[in-house]
Amino acid sequence: MRILIIEDDVELGKALSNTLTEENYQADIAENLGDAKYYLDIRNYDLVLLSWPPDNKSHIDLISTIKTDAYKTSVIVFSERPDKESEIEALKSGADDFIRKPLDYDILLVRIEAKLRFGISNIIEIEDLIINPEEEKIIYQDEEIELKGKPFEVLTHLAMHKDQIVSKEQLLDAIWEEPELVTPNVIEVAINQIRQKMDKPLDITTIETVRRRGYRFCFPKKIS
Repeated sequence: MRILIIEDDVELGKALSNTLTEENYQADIAENLGDAKYYLDIRNYDLVLLSWPPDNKSHIDLISTIKTDAYKTSVIVFSERPDKESEIEALKSGADDFIRKPLDYDILLVRIEAKLRFGISNIIEIEDLIINPEEEKIIYQDEEIELKGKPFEVLTHLAMHKDQIVSKEQLLDAIWEEPELVTPNVIEVAINQIRQKMDKPLDITTIETVRRRGYRFCFPKKIS
């Protein structure tokens, strides 16, 4: 499960990241809204922890963007604002939960677990193709397809951005923990495995190459 922390307090952001990492979550930290929008553009998040400063409303406006672009992503707002009206405003803006600072990490972890457990499913269903990221499983016409690891993650990321062109750099940044340590060739290897294990045996096309730009998930598209 991947979580984005939006917190301008550097020390608090690091503390949250360390806590989440210890609980086996993958966590990214954005110290401002510009960084947050960058991460949201290139990665899929199961949950966003959004800090709402007392003197700033633009943070809360980000919720509508998150929900529009990735409606399956849960958002928990945490803030020093003590008034009931702020909590109501956050929830009306689309937040799934509101927690007041200072944070009780035990409570926060329980709230996160609850939102991830009862949140909207990330299962992708397109005609007779089902991609289940939670169980790393692909079903096509009631038959399970054997595709695991990075190729599965590449397929899933592209399917979540259906009909959009995604570059190799964006795929590396979204899927690999340390993208700077691998070469773009790993994307070509993953795409080739998808085509060998899915497209050719099933006589379908799931991913097309857009020359010099990247890849696009294009299923359903029959091979002519």
